[in-house]
Amino acid sequence: MNLDVLLVVFAGLFGLLVGSFSNVLIWRLPRGENIAFPPSHCPHCDHGLSPRDLVPLFSWLSLGGKCRYCRAPIKTRYPIVEALTGLGYAAIALLFPLTLYGAGSLGLMVLFTLLLVGSAIDLDTYTLPDELTLPGVALGLLFGFFNGRNGVEGLPDLAGAVNGALLGAGLLVAINQFGSWVLRRFRERQYPEFPIGFQQISLGLLAGAWLGPWWGAGVGVLSAAVNGISRRVVRVPELLTLGGLLLSVVVGSAGGGPGLILMVQGSLAAAGGVSLVAGVYWWIKHRRGAANDSTGDGAEDHYDASAMGFGDVKLAAVIGAFLGWERLLVALLVAVFAGAIIGVVQLARKQENRVKFGPFLAFGALVALIWGAGIVAGYRGMLGL
Repeated sequence: MNLDVLLVVFAGLFGLLVGSFSNVLIWRLPRGENIAFPPSHCPHCDHGLSPRDLVPLFSWLSLGGKCRYCRAPIKTRYPIVEALTGLGYAAIALLFPLTLYGAGSLGLMVLFTLLLVGSAIDLDTYTLPDELTLPGVALGLLFGFFNGRNGVEGLPDLAGAVNGALLGAGLLVAINQFGSWVLRRFRERQYPEFPIGFQQISLGLLAGAWLGPWWGAGVGVLSAAVNGISRRVVRVPELLTLGGLLLSVVVGSAGGGPGLILMVQGSLAAAGGVSLVAGVYWWIKHRRGAANDSTGDGAEDHYDASAMGFGDVKLAAVIGAFLGWERLLVALLVAVFAGAIIGVVQLARKQENRVKFGPFLAFGALVALIWGAGIVAGYRGMLGL
C-alpha cells in the first residue's frame, strides 16, 4: 500500500471522528450551548455517554439505533453525518493528495465540515450560525495564506482568498439588496439597522463602483461611524444608493470593456467588506445579549422584507475564501439551478415554497470543488481567453 492510499484510509477514519463532533455542532450551535461542556449525553434521558457509546457508526449499529440507557430512538442523522464526513474526507484525500496539496487538502476537509454542518442546521432551523460562518471565513483566509506560502496550485492564496470572500459576500448581498427593494416595491426601508446594516451595504455598493473595493467599503463603515456618533440612524436613501448603482452601471457600460468589469468587481467587493464588518459587529452584539438595542428609527422586533437570509451571504464568503472567486461563481450557478428545480417541484406538489438556500450553496460548492476547475477552463476556452 503506497503512501497516498494509506493517507486516504486515514483521512476516511479521521472523517468518521470529525463527523461525530459535527453532530455535536449541529445540535448545540443553534441552541447557543457550549460545544465542549457538558460532555456528550442522551438528549432524551440526559444520561452521560461512555466511550463505547461514541464510536462513529459502530455504536449506532451495535445499539440498534437506540439509547443504551433509556432505549429512546437515536436519529439516523447521526450515522449519516458520520458516514458522509468519512467518505467526504477520503474523497478529498484522493482527489487532492496530502503529499501534493498539504495544508490545502486539510483546508478542503475543513470546508466540507463547515458545509455539512451548516446545511444540517439550515434544514432544521432556517439559520446559519455566525459561530460557524464567520470563523469559517477566517479559516479560509488562514488556509489561503498557507496555500500561497507553500505554492499550492489550484487553490487560492491569501490575496485570492480575500478576493473570493469579499466577492462571495458581495454577490449574494447585492442579490438580496435588489430583491428586497423589489419586494418592498421600491419603498425605503422602514426599519434600518443601527449603527450598521443594509443601508451601509447599499452605500458600499455605490461607492465601490467608483472608488474601488477598499475605499468603497470605507465609505460604508464611515456611514456606520456617523450613525454611532449621532446616536441615531442617518438615513441613506436606497433611491440614491441602489438607483445610483444602476445608473452607474449604465454609464459604465457605455465605455464597455474592462472599465465596467472593474466597476462591478469594486462594487461587489466593497459591499462584501461592509457585510462582513456588519456580520462581525452583530455577532458580538448578540453574544453580549444586546441584540434588541433600539435603532432610534424603527421598532425593535420588526424587519423589512428580505429576499435572502444574511447567513447565506456569510456562507458564500466562506466558499469564496476556500475556493476562490471563479469556483464561487460555479457554486452559485449550480445552487441557483438546483434551488429552482426543487422550487418548481415544491410548487407542483403544493408544498411550502420556502427555500433553504444554504444546502444548495453547499451542494454547489462541492460541485465547484470537484469539477469547477474544468468548467472554468472550458468557459475560458470558449471565449478564447
